[in-house]
Amino acid sequence: MTVDLDVSCFTIPTDAPESDGTLAWDSTTIVIVEARCGSVHGLGWTYAADAAASIVSDKLADVVRDRDPDDVAATWLECGRQLRNLGRPGIAWCALSAVDIALWDLRARMHDVALVTLLPPAQKRVPIYGSGGFCSYSLERLREQLGGWVAEGIPRVKMKLGREPENDPKRLDAAREAIGDAELYVDANGAFTAKDAIRWAHEYVQNWNVRWFEEPVSSADFAGLRLVREHSLLDVAAGEYAYVPADFRNLLGCVDCLQADITRCGGITGLLRVNGLAAAYGIDISGHCAPQLSAHALCGVDRLRHLEYFHDHTRIESMLFDGVLAPDGGALVPDRSRAGHGLELKRAEAQRWAA
Repeated sequence: MTVDLDVSCFTIPTDAPESDGTLAWDSTTIVIVEARCGSVHGLGWTYAADAAASIVSDKLADVVRDRDPDDVAATWLECGRQLRNLGRPGIAWCALSAVDIALWDLRARMHDVALVTLLPPAQKRVPIYGSGGFCSYSLERLREQLGGWVAEGIPRVKMKLGREPENDPKRLDAAREAIGDAELYVDANGAFTAKDAIRWAHEYVQNWNVRWFEEPVSSADFAGLRLVREHSLLDVAAGEYAYVPADFRNLLGCVDCLQADITRCGGITGLLRVNGLAAAYGIDISGHCAPQLSAHALCGVDRLRHLEYFHDHTRIESMLFDGVLAPDGGALVPDRSRAGHGLELKRAEAQRWAA
């Protein structure tokens, strides 16, 4: 059997200017990989620069071509070896992630089963939290977005902060007013020093009952993460910029919950390795973004906390794919009646955004 890979890139403008504690942006690029074997196809993607597409075409397509679609782990390992000199952590691992997801989807469709059944599943539902609340938003937009998620039955939401810390108290007031007693999370995207993060953490808990502090300092600052975790009452989280297994190992003892992004950590095969690490050390995993891909994959996680239902990715995936899952009681529930992950590319719609 021959497996061929097709790759395409699309850049989607945001619906409004967006920023977090350390970055601003006005578009998102998605790199889509389709794995084909005869008349069956599988679909995967990553949110990365279009250079990831070149890595798929130039380095990974030949590895995949003559391998059995069922041999996903062996294919994953060989792809990793081929990426050695490109630098595995980073964009090369994003490319591998998209390929791996496409191969898992292909394998499930060839067996005519839902992807979740191949993992095997440890969960039936994936709890979600609404994520957005960008620093660039007006107070009105902040209230509307966060309050809207709660009104839809999502009992936890997250907002960005740290860009202008002096303005954050009024933003936190607006958020708490909009969501009532729902859980409130914050994400600084590495904007603070460790000592400043500790000071703010006490304020967040005391004044706004914040439960989750994501990347209070840079995720590469292991000592800083550990210091914040040891000197605050809320849960400290990081891991969205972890790629290879060693990146996750380095975060052990530094965070209360590991974040894993299947479009960065090596796809579903990579996620299952992170799951083994987390289970061995008794720590929870939270899925980072790409909700429509993550819904199936995270069912294979033993200690699942929840999944980030990120505004940008939720919007893009609804625009580009048929078969998207809608929140059901604050969770995403994989559709077991459809083969694979059940998603199909809207080719005409996607072509409007071709990079």
